[in-house]
This record gives sequence, C-alpha cells and structure tokens, in this order.
Amino acid sequence: MQVAIVKYNAGNIYSVVNALRRLGVEPLLTDNPEELLKADRVIFPGQGEASNCMQYLRERHLDDVIRNLRQPVLGICVGQQLLCRHSEEGDTDCIGVFDVDVKRFRPQRHEDKVPCMGWNKLVQPQKFLQGEDKEPYVYFVHSFFVPVCEWTAATANYIVPYSAALHKDNFFACQFHPEKSGKAGEKILQNFLDEKDD
Repeated sequence: MQVAIVKYNAGNIYSVVNALRRLGVEPLLTDNPEELLKADRVIFPGQGEASNCMQYLRERHLDDVIRNLRQPVLGICVGQQLLCRHSEEGDTDCIGVFDVDVKRFRPQRHEDKVPCMGWNKLVQPQKFLQGEDKEPYVYFVHSFFVPVCEWTAATANYIVPYSAALHKDNFFACQFHPEKSGKAGEKILQNFLDEKDD
C-alpha cells in the first residue's frame, strides 16, 4: 500500500511520518500531484497558519488536487480546517470539501485558555475513531475549531461543543493529533489505513 503525505507549508508532518513507520508503513512525503493522485491513501496533516498554508497549496494547484482525490484522505489538525470552506484565521478561503466555516475559540470565562491544549474525550465517535475505548481520549492543540455540522464524526467539548472529527464520502478528518495520542491514536491511524476503497 502506498501512503502519501501532503508536503506543504506546515509543521508537525514528520511526527505523522514516524507514527506511520511504527505501524510498518513507509510513507511518501510529496507535493507532486501525480504521486498524490495515484497513492492508495493520502494524509493531509500539519500545524500552521491557514492563509500561509493555503497560499502554498494554491501556488502548486494542490488545493484542486486534494479536492478531487477519490481514495481515502485523512486531514489532521490544520489539515481538517483547510478541508473546510473558510477559516477565520487570516480570513482565508480554504479547499471546501466540507461546506462549513472554521471559527476562533473565544474564551467565556477566566479559566478558558486559548489555544486548547491537552487530552480530551471523543463524544459519540464514528466507528473509524474507535478502538478498545468507544469514546477514546486523544490529544489536541488548536486555537480554531469546526462547529458541529452535518459531517461531524465526533464531538469534543472545550468552551463550546465542536467537531473533533469530520467524515464525508472518502474524506476523513480530525482536529486532534492521532500521532500524539498513544494507543488510541495508533488505532485510529490503523483504522484509516484499513478503510475500504469505494
């Protein structure tokens, strides 16, 4: 199985590479459209600022490539947010797979810290997010979030309930970092690798 990781202007990509290696997969890190199109699985991870990331993707026409992928695709953290329609971060138009806008966390109380950092429970996750625990704890670091919407695959609660994961057709996405979420995250990555093609 060929697993391609989208190489773009974002951080934290190598932790995903290492997580896949622990699962016995040697991924291809690439921004080559042809390699992305022919891969069996595509992972779109990252940490970074939305407008800078989208500028890199647009300059290389990778936004169109990602939007039109037909194999299973997994967006992680900023990767999830960039798969949405628009982000409040830098007032950025994104790829638009999920027709929903990304919002900034706005603290309601003194103890509400932004960014949200730490472990949180996935509430009512779809099967691809489950392992031994039906509602696993996973690791988050983010200042922006996707509201609950028709494509929500799991929620988490921090200041407000929000989409901890999304799913639409062959596109899967998670706001949390499976590669930093121990055994639960490892199982989620394995579930994605095992996802059946349409």
